[in-house]
Order: sequence, then structure tokens, then C-alpha cells
Amino acid sequence: MTTDTSREELDAVVVGAGFAGMYMLYQLRDVLGLSARVFEAGDDVGGTWYWNRYPGARCDSESYLYCYSFDKDLAQEWTWSGKYPEQPEILRYLSHVADRFDLRRGIQFETRVTAAHFREDLNRWEIETDQGDRVLARYFITGVGCISAGQVPEIQGLENYEGEWHHTGAWPHEGVDFAGKRVGVIGTGSSGVQAIPVIASQADHLTVFQRTPQYTVPARHGTVTPEFLEEVKEQYDEIFEKTRFSAGGTPYGEPERSALDVDDEERRDIYEAAWEEGGFRFLLTTFSDIRVDRRANDTAAEFIRSKIRETIDDPDTAEKLLPRDHPFGSKRTLIDTNYYETYNRDNVDLVDIRHAPIEEITANGLRTRDGDYELDVIVFATGYDGMTGAFNRIDIRGRDGERLREKWAEGPRAYLGLSPAGFPNMFMITGPGSPSVLSNMPPTIEQHVEYISDFIAYMGEHNFETAEAEADAEDEWVAHVNQTASETLYMLADSWYLGANIPGKPRVFMPYAGGLDVYREKCDEIAAAGYEGYALHSREPIEA
Repeated sequence: MTTDTSREELDAVVVGAGFAGMYMLYQLRDVLGLSARVFEAGDDVGGTWYWNRYPGARCDSESYLYCYSFDKDLAQEWTWSGKYPEQPEILRYLSHVADRFDLRRGIQFETRVTAAHFREDLNRWEIETDQGDRVLARYFITGVGCISAGQVPEIQGLENYEGEWHHTGAWPHEGVDFAGKRVGVIGTGSSGVQAIPVIASQADHLTVFQRTPQYTVPARHGTVTPEFLEEVKEQYDEIFEKTRFSAGGTPYGEPERSALDVDDEERRDIYEAAWEEGGFRFLLTTFSDIRVDRRANDTAAEFIRSKIRETIDDPDTAEKLLPRDHPFGSKRTLIDTNYYETYNRDNVDLVDIRHAPIEEITANGLRTRDGDYELDVIVFATGYDGMTGAFNRIDIRGRDGERLREKWAEGPRAYLGLSPAGFPNMFMITGPGSPSVLSNMPPTIEQHVEYISDFIAYMGEHNFETAEAEADAEDEWVAHVNQTASETLYMLADSWYLGANIPGKPRVFMPYAGGLDVYREKCDEIAAAGYEGYALHSREPIEA
């Protein structure tokens, strides 16, 4: 970090122009009247929906819930096309929001933040970008996304591959032509499950390389009509209120019945009804104990395995697709459109790389322990360095020059998942230790942004210069996050929630499993107590 004085001064800098960064900009500029700038690596708004343009990319929350709720007119004027919006439609929605609130003039595109250092002599964050910007800001706020740092596995020989390869999280904006080509997809997580059916319909031949079979529930995209979406608008006040104060950021309501308190026939009828309705309702509205009791979970897991057996024509392929090594819902719950049916196509093969691992990428394809596969295109649907990866790509330093990545060497630590101790006036929207990826993201983002906005307003009203999470409060919150996770089945899977997909990453459960409703209540209590757990320091005259 350089030390000359040729730098701009702002009240706040925000990183990322997705759902989080856009709403944060609106709150800072239009509500609080502060000077703020968003730095965005892409050439337009959208965040994850700007980058993730792979075939089949679609939201897995229902469209009428996957949107902002802070402006009633905005909610009324936008009409979704169906149940689960595809990536282009979500991007159009976010572009509409940017236009409606004139947000682009506060965003600097095609610019990556490379460093953010807290200057103790100035009580300011000094921020640098890859375009040569140097900015001093009182507040440093991140909206970098929880799963935005794509992970391409280190496989020997990739540099020698003569074909075309792409990661689903950095898809070419012009698209990829699969016609007449032999395609290999590595990975069957969320992006793989969405992309595989679409690629199979376009490619001459598709080979899927699967390490871990997944539980996935049909989306039933066609079950929502335009008439339903218009009816929703009449009920938005009630829907949004339920959503804000729910565990998962949805208005569905929590079931009270146990999967173990009904007989086999009634249980199957309940599962069948939810399966036909599709989506997250299968996990959220059937039984109360699926996510916490292994015996109850086994009933849901076996139901899904029975559906896989019914769908797949070839028994050997069906057996490979049966998830057995983790409870249902302990990894990210997947929503699909014709995923299992795709394996009945003549042009699709499934390779089990858990038993025949990939050994190397060759010039013409790849080699597993059992043989060679010639491929014209390789698609890495291999996921992300979740929760912390995007932070580690920025040189973030707090008091005494402490590096955030070093503070997090044994796992991420932050009070409320918002504020790391030792990093004054730094706020992380949906950071590790918050509900984030275990909930519907827009209402979770809105709660975070509004908490940060209210906190900044409080600091201004009371003449506070800095707010810094206290180490004891951070310790207590991290312990609470760990304890809450231990009471669920999340700890029984090698998931990216635990960092298990990244070699060498510490195994720490990163999201908060207590629910958005409980989290919101805790945040409200902390705010009502004068932001308990933060050290607040009054302003003193400083010379920049």
C-alpha cells in the first residue's frame, strides 16, 4: 500500500454490485445521504447472476420470493415469468432495479478491489483497485457473495488440453456451442445438476464424471401460472412479513409434525404431495425433524432414493446415482429440471470417479484409473471456495496490519458474521457466521444491509468515529455458531459449508444454522442495547 496523498475520500466503499451491493448503495446514498462508491469487477450489475451464465442456470428460490421487498412499487411493477427464474431474467430484474434507482452512477465497473488497509492514524480504510484507484473511506463494506470464487481442481495436464474448457462460475457471455461435440462435465453439485440436462440436449455425447451422488428434488417449474403471480402481488405485505420473520426466508411456515409420529403410508403420502409440488417445500414443509434427527432424515432420504430407482431405466446407473454417504439436506439441497431423466438418454454416460478417480487431463480429453475419454469440451462444475474465498483474494488488513486471511487461518471468525474483531468499520453482508446460504438470500441480504445502515446512522447521531467488534463478543458468537451447527445434521457431510471441497481448508461450519428469524431477533436485541458487543469510539479531530 502506497502512502502518498493523491487519494479520493468517501464515506463508504462497497465491494460488489449484486443484490447486496446494490441495496447497500441505495441505503448509503439515498437514505443516509452519504458519499459512497461500489467497485464491481464485471461490466454491469448482477453479481453472481452476471457471472453464472452456464446452460440451465436458474434460481432455486421461487421467483416471487427472490426479489427485493424494500420498495412496494418495485414489487408491484415487476412480473416474473414463472416459478423459478432463469439467469437472464434475474439479470434483467437487477438491471431494472439499477435503472429505477439510478444506481449505476454510483458503481465503478470493470474494477477489482485488490487491497483494503485500515489506517489507524486516520481512522479510515485505504482501498486500492486494479485500475489504480486509491480511496480513503470511513466504512469498508463487502458484498462479494458467498459462492463467487470459482474452484478449478488442480488436475495434472490441464495446461496441455487442446480442447475448450470452462468453469460454470465464469461462463463466456457469448455462450458455448456444444452441437456435434463430445462434452465432459466434472461435478454434480448445483451448477452441474442444472447444466447437465441442457448440455445433454445439445451435445453429440455427454459424459458426466460424478464423485458424490446428490439428493435433488424436482423444481416443477410449470406449476405456477401468471394468474398466481398476479395474486401474489395483492398479498405481498403479508408474504414479505412472513418471509422476514421465518427461519429460511420463505413464507411457507414450519411443520410441527415429526416424521416418526406417522405411519409409513401417511408419511409417504406427505412426501409424495411435496414431491409433486416441488422445490424446497419438500425439505421445509413436510416434517419438523428432517434436519435434526437422523432417523427422520432417513425416511426422506429413502423416499428420494426410491424416486431415483423409479426414474432411471438402467439399474446399474441408478445405483451409481443413489446418495448414501450423507443425510438429505446436510449438503446444499438441490432443485432440478429433468436431471435424473437425462441419464436415460442414449447420448449420456455416467462415470463414477470416486471408484475410478481422474488421473490426468490429456491433450484430447481425460484419463481415469479405468480408461481414457476423448472430449472436445470440458465443463468444470466443481463449485467454489465458499464463504471465505472471495475475501482471501483481497489483501484486507485491520489494526496493527493484521491480515484477514491470517486471522481466518483456522476458520472464519466474525461477530454476527458481520464484523471481524480488529477490523474497525468493516461490515460483511452475508459473511461467514450469518444465515446467508442456509436461507433465501434476498431477505437475508436486506436484513444485513438495513442493520448496517441503521448502525451507521446510529454512529452519526451519537458522534462515533469507529465501531469495532469486541474479541469476547466475537468468541461468543463463533461458539454459538458452532454449537448451533452441532445440533443439526450438517456436520455429517463433507460439504462446502465446511470447506471440505478445498484442499487444506480448515473444516469449520461457516453459515449460521439457527435461522434467519432467530438471527434477526438477536441483531435487533443488540441494536436496542446500543450495539452491544461493539467498542464504539467518539470522533476526534484528525488530519488527512
